[in-house]
Formats: sequence, structure tokens, C-alpha cells
Amino acid sequence: MTDNPTTRDWAGVIALGLIWGGTFMVVAIALEGYGPVTVATSRTTLGAVALLGLVMATGRSMPKWDATLWWIISIVGILSTALPFVLLSWGQQYVPSAFAGLSMASIPLMVLPLAHFFSDEPLNMRKFIGVTLGFCGALVLIGPGLAQLGQGTEPLAQLACIGAALCYSIASILTRRCPPIDPLVLAALTLVVGSVVLFPIMLMTEGWPAWEGTRSGLAIVALGLLPTALATLLRVAIIISAGSVFMTLVNYQVPAWSMVFGAWILSEALPLRFFAALALIMAGLAISQWYSLRKMLAGR
Repeated sequence: MTDNPTTRDWAGVIALGLIWGGTFMVVAIALEGYGPVTVATSRTTLGAVALLGLVMATGRSMPKWDATLWWIISIVGILSTALPFVLLSWGQQYVPSAFAGLSMASIPLMVLPLAHFFSDEPLNMRKFIGVTLGFCGALVLIGPGLAQLGQGTEPLAQLACIGAALCYSIASILTRRCPPIDPLVLAALTLVVGSVVLFPIMLMTEGWPAWEGTRSGLAIVALGLLPTALATLLRVAIIISAGSVFMTLVNYQVPAWSMVFGAWILSEALPLRFFAALALIMAGLAISQWYSLRKMLAGR
């Protein structure tokens, strides 16, 4: 992580927190009219088209052949779009959107040890304590589901949401290790990869989508343009500029916003363990990211 993230980095992190915090609510609305693979494919494809259009409009060129670069683009495309989008869309059929948002708070707990071994951001004792505390929060969140594995679909849906968080974590580390490339081009190409992977799967499993009404249809469009196209661009730019650990500061906001939107817009019930898990995970994040938080509170 850089010592001095820019004002633009901080603004991007704040914007991403709000956008991604509301994403799970919008996914739940889209699932009212479409299957999970269609939701994942549509948002990925719309996002890819939007960013490719922006790449062409700004005169940017595609990168030349580099085996390492294109390997990373392909893997990041799968792990940051195709796989987590399907896991979240499928999981949200059986768990509240607030649960999906809370599960994203586990990303920093996964990124910190991964960054220690595979990137340039070492894990010290303070961060280790924060990870341990946050891990306890994750256990509070998914513990009842783990105890009921094999007794229904909901526990598997909970694990799917956690699995999506793991995908994002690995993709974040790989993005940090990516050879030099324009952030907009990288964001567009990762979405293209996701779309290419998902499109035939959608056609084989759920068929060609039709317009299923204004509510779910507009939710699909919103998913493609905001939390997919715009958010992917912001995410890549922030990771390249300030590091994958700094990027995890988004997760202070996402679970809180997902709970607010889920309860307010979708009238979801929020079990007490959601609040206990949120408190533990936020405390773990605060400890592990203390220096970044101190700079933020100091206005730097």
C-alpha cells in the first residue's frame, strides 16, 4: 500500500462503498424476473460494452501480446466478474441481500494474508490480530449455516457468498501484480472475459433473456452500468494507485449500506447475529487498517 493515497483514491473508495453497498439490493430486485446466471451475464456484458465504448471514445489502444499480462487479465476477469457474480446471484435467491453484503466484509481478512505471501504488503502483528478478530465475526455470521450443511440450500448459499468474497480477494492480489496497463483498458478487458465465459453458460442453462418488466429490467441495466462498469473501473484504478490493502477500506461501508438498503427497501429482517458479526468484523478492520484510518481522520 502506498504511504499517501491521493484524494482521488479516497473519493473512489467512498463512492465504491455506497455503490457496492446498494448492489445486493438491486441484485435481489433483478432476481424477481431473471435467473441468477442471466443476472450475472447481463450485468457483465452491459458493463463490458459500456467500458469498451469508453475505451474507443478516448482513443486508447489494446495492449500488445504479453503472456503474463493476458494470463492475469483472463484470471482476473473470471475471479472478479464471472465467478463471483454467479455465486452472489445464486446465493441471493436463498439468503437476504444484507447477508451477501456482510459477507463482502470478509474480503480484507482474506486479502491481508494473501498480500503477505503473494504481493508487496506484509502482514504484521497488528494486522494479524485484526484478521483474527474479523475472522471471529465471519464465524458468527456463517456459523449457524455451517452447522446445518446438508440440511437445505441456505447453508450452501451462504458459502457461495463467502466464496465470492474469496474470488474478489484473489483477483485483487493479481490485479496488483499485473504488468503496466491503462486501468480503463484493464477494467474493460476483465469484463469482456467475464462476458465471454458467462454468455454460453446462460444460453445453455436459462436461454436468451426477454424483457421481464420495468422493475427487474431496469435493475439489470443499473447493475451493468453502476456496480459493474463504473465500479470495476474505480476498483482497478484504486488498486493500481494505492494497493489492494487500501482498497479493502471499501468494506467498512459495504456491509452497513447493504443492511440499510435491505431493511429499508426490501423490508428484510436483520437477525441479532448480523449486528454482532458486523461489530467484530469492523473492529478487526479498524485494527488491521489503523494507519490508513488515522490518515483519513486527520484529513490527509
